Amino acid sequence: MFDRPGSGERAVLVHPNTHSGSEDLDELRDLALSAGAEPVASLPVREGRPDPRYFIGTGKLDELEAVIAQTGAELVLFNHALTPSQERNLEKALSVRVVDRTGLILDIFAQRAQTFEGKLQVELAQLRHLATRLVRGWTHLERQKGGIGLRGPGETQLETDKRLLANRIRQIQKRLEKVEQQRNQGRAARRKADVPVVGLVGYTNAGKSTLFNALTQAGVLAADQLFATLDPTLRKLQVAPNHVAVLADTVGFIRQLPHELVAAFKSTLKEVSDADLLLHIIDAGDERMSDTIIEVESVLEEIGADNVPRIQVYNKLDLQEGRSASVERNEQGLVDRVWVSAVHGDGLDLLLGALDERLFGASRHFSIRIAPAEAVWRARLFQYAQVLHENNLEGGGWEMEVVVPARALGFLAEAGLTLELKGLIQK
Repeated sequence: MFDRPGSGERAVLVHPNTHSGSEDLDELRDLALSAGAEPVASLPVREGRPDPRYFIGTGKLDELEAVIAQTGAELVLFNHALTPSQERNLEKALSVRVVDRTGLILDIFAQRAQTFEGKLQVELAQLRHLATRLVRGWTHLERQKGGIGLRGPGETQLETDKRLLANRIRQIQKRLEKVEQQRNQGRAARRKADVPVVGLVGYTNAGKSTLFNALTQAGVLAADQLFATLDPTLRKLQVAPNHVAVLADTVGFIRQLPHELVAAFKSTLKEVSDADLLLHIIDAGDERMSDTIIEVESVLEEIGADNVPRIQVYNKLDLQEGRSASVERNEQGLVDRVWVSAVHGDGLDLLLGALDERLFGASRHFSIRIAPAEAVWRARLFQYAQVLHENNLEGGGWEMEVVVPARALGFLAEAGLTLELKGLIQK
């Protein structure tokens, strides 16, 4: 059986000629660079029915072999998914390592994961991908069984590999279930406290982490590369003086996001599907902007977040001539687009105003009497509302004049307080 060659860094890029061929090649080159490879040549192939043995025809296979010999490449990256047999046949014919688009993205994720949960999720995705591509390489982990009552034909190498993979996958799934329980507890606590969650989504390298840092001063890594940050980050966001939300930064999306990743990151992506509002971050200067918007919407539908309200945030305004920070509304009068520059901070005040409007709605001005026994509600008013005036009542208690956001009206009604509506504050 053919042994896989050792890993190499000099790579030949093979990509199908699609309607956006040059743009797809640029993205593949960015992926290769993000993984640490050095692209030395590219080979376009005609899009059509893939060859069942090699994906590409025998003529292109000979051409690819010549390019490898000429450049001294040690790695071939395909901008398409390959079947396990195609990958093995190509490696045997070319005597170099062959990685398809899914394997390349998984490799980048493995490099980016920093947290315990992130590393487990990536390993789970890699093992699921590897389960269909078993070749010699796992036998050093365990020898065949033996001993009294166990002698006989034993396990084949493939059976041993499958068993080891299945056992490891089960272990990781159990650990991730515990992590998911902790996340669920956090979500339940935020719902109980009536704190809205805003999720950042967008195509990779659209500037999500830069915007996240600009809004929360979180200090997460922000770099001009694909999947610069992988692990989810949640931070408190001060939307307005008395309005607080939780901002969740998530992994960037990409065309043909591997299904193994979607499955492995299910608990992380649930932060998106359970969010009260999504900010879809868009690179305003990207020539493929329309395509990337469609890809993000497709992933949102796949993870069950297509019905979550969202605002499109057109970022990198500083790179656009003749554009200034602005807000656009839809036919219903709701803010649905905001133009900002996360690097220079232009338009961030407009974005916070849009969040305040979409999350908390119109505030109401109340005069409220609180008995001494209801002091807990006085504390909650200071937490969730803007207290304009407060007077001590004879015999105890307080009379308070407050501005209450629409989201906080529920706990006032639950308290059974006497409310005197004094008017509606227009935003």
